Amino acid sequence: MPTLDLSVSSADLTRTICDIPSVSGEEQSLADAIFSALADCAHLDLYRDGDTIVARTHLGRAQRAVIAGHIDTVPINGNVPTRDIEVEGAPFIWGRGTVDMKAGVAVQLKLAAELTEPRVDITWMWYDHEEVDADLNGLTRLARTRPDLFQGHFAILGEPSNGEVEGGCNGNLRAVVRTEGVRAHSARAWIGENAIHKAAPILARLAEYRPRDVAVEGLVYREGLNAVRIRGGVAGNIIPDLCEVEVNYRFAPSRDVAEAERHVRDVFAGFEVEVVDAAAGARPGLDAPLAQEFLRAVGAEPRPKYGWTDVARFSALGVPAVNYGPGDPHLAHHDQERVAVAQIEAVEQGLRAWLTFG
Repeated sequence: MPTLDLSVSSADLTRTICDIPSVSGEEQSLADAIFSALADCAHLDLYRDGDTIVARTHLGRAQRAVIAGHIDTVPINGNVPTRDIEVEGAPFIWGRGTVDMKAGVAVQLKLAAELTEPRVDITWMWYDHEEVDADLNGLTRLARTRPDLFQGHFAILGEPSNGEVEGGCNGNLRAVVRTEGVRAHSARAWIGENAIHKAAPILARLAEYRPRDVAVEGLVYREGLNAVRIRGGVAGNIIPDLCEVEVNYRFAPSRDVAEAERHVRDVFAGFEVEVVDAAAGARPGLDAPLAQEFLRAVGAEPRPKYGWTDVARFSALGVPAVNYGPGDPHLAHHDQERVAVAQIEAVEQGLRAWLTFG
């Protein structure tokens, strides 16, 4: 079993855990190493559910923070083991998971082991299956079996944010807009009805659509409605009788899922619309006292999170949450995934300052 030395620098720890492959569904070795490394930390109570590890302090503090990160990655593509590189003269660690999000996990593990007397009680969570279907997500499973573990006054998810604080997140909805026709031989097209041709107004509405910028609690979220896939056609000599346009709607957290669905149905009025997936967003939650203390401690100016992240799971349970981690999110899942060592160190310093000041 691979081992972790939590006394090394967070950058060195990033290298080590990135070199332990943990593609979604194959997290056991890394989960075993994390559990073993924390087993001797007397200030932490450990709980394990599959390949999700939870470590909690019980110091009787007036407030509790939840700090979480996922340990799985998308598939490796020749980018493990890690290697040290320079970008414009600055040191980076290159390799799968460095951005999404093992650098953030490394910072969290180091602080979990070292901070025996934090100013707030902390629940640390490292979970599996984030990069695949939501039903498999370790947080989904944990929220169902142990919702008490999510109790807290404020949560931080170590998703890559370039070391900046990104509050809440947009919601996400996918729908299929269908048109139907009548099959016929393409040599006698007038006998049939072409379902693909009927989809032209759907694409026209998308081209004309103007997304909103929506202010929510001081942060401006950018929405979007886009076609992401088109399916249709039977054979090269057949008029198609079905066309499906899959659309993706990213909506501000001021709307719930029901409102988002109504909006999509309004845009495509007159067409058959089937919602195939939807997840609510998360409001910024930055008015929480502990969140304000966090912002002051790290010296951050919060920004909105345009994508969907697991902060929404905490928000749904009544816990305000932000994204805060090292790494450029544009490089997540990229074959040239790499994280600046300076960002790893800055996030560690920010979290350490917040958890120890006063």
